[in-house]
Amino acid sequence: MKLELDTPFLYRHLLLLFGLLLAPLVEAEDFSASPRIAELIDELVSEQGFQRTELTELFSEAEYKQSIIDAINRPAEKTLEWHGYRKIFVTEKRTAQGKEFWQQNAALLERAEQTYGVPAQIIAAIIGVETYYGRLKGGYRVLDALTTLAASDYRRNDFFRSELEAFLILSRDENQDPRVAVGSYAGAIGIPQFIPTSYQRYAVDFDGDGQRDLVSSVADAIGSVGNYLAEHGWQRGAPVLNYVNYPYRADDSLITQGYEPHTSVGVLQEKGVTWSAGVAPALDRQAALVALGQQNGHTMVAVYQNFYAITRYNHSPLYAMAVFQLSEALLADRDS
Repeated sequence: MKLELDTPFLYRHLLLLFGLLLAPLVEAEDFSASPRIAELIDELVSEQGFQRTELTELFSEAEYKQSIIDAINRPAEKTLEWHGYRKIFVTEKRTAQGKEFWQQNAALLERAEQTYGVPAQIIAAIIGVETYYGRLKGGYRVLDALTTLAASDYRRNDFFRSELEAFLILSRDENQDPRVAVGSYAGAIGIPQFIPTSYQRYAVDFDGDGQRDLVSSVADAIGSVGNYLAEHGWQRGAPVLNYVNYPYRADDSLITQGYEPHTSVGVLQEKGVTWSAGVAPALDRQAALVALGQQNGHTMVAVYQNFYAITRYNHSPLYAMAVFQLSEALLADRDS
């Protein structure tokens, strides 16, 4: 009797079997054999004084995580309109926990405001948006996250290669085991979620214990957020934004997709922009007009240098708007 094979059926099941066999191999990839990682090892040995055997062993222990690649390709800032993004970060629960955070750290927040010129509510709001006031610091080993992204074909792998290098140098300089640190899928670390290069440049020892510890020191986290914004152009006592009235038109060149101030308030007024509160800042103050999508229409805001400084923390106007509105909610709750 001639045996009839169901070719499509057989093909599908062979593919399934191959996938099951391949999956654990991909997850267990030995990164020390990756060309990109091998090149990084060479540089760290020749330029930074690392030991090759130690690095080879370290990268052999790093684990590939497909979930990291998946997550970085769909960040909330790219997949949500403002009304959806706001529902995540500007909530009664986050405001209530922010009030508690402020009460517990009032002296530190006040000292940071005096030192760096950044209002206490802005610093608290950034920490609230980033990690729920230190409660949610991330679920990935930083080593796994940065190695996965640096060794992959992801379009920004060069950026993450630099962050991986910085992380290893930082771990050595701060006498920390790089296998232990846990952070976000993008390799951000600690209470304020600093990427390694930001940790190197902007973290401060705000509690005076001789270490810059953003993982367990709330004081260092608070001071470092203030320092970061100050170093990125925060203007003491200046506004962040104003709500304005202006008809939204998608092809209007006055409405920018960017958020760096580039047009004076006077020019915006000449072109028909009016301030919802009735009083505009000084006519020579530089601003940008930003439209934030709502379910029915758009919220129009004129944003200034301090808004732009917040976007240096996360390059998204949605992020900066969430920080601002949460900070306003925290301030109102504290004053009530």
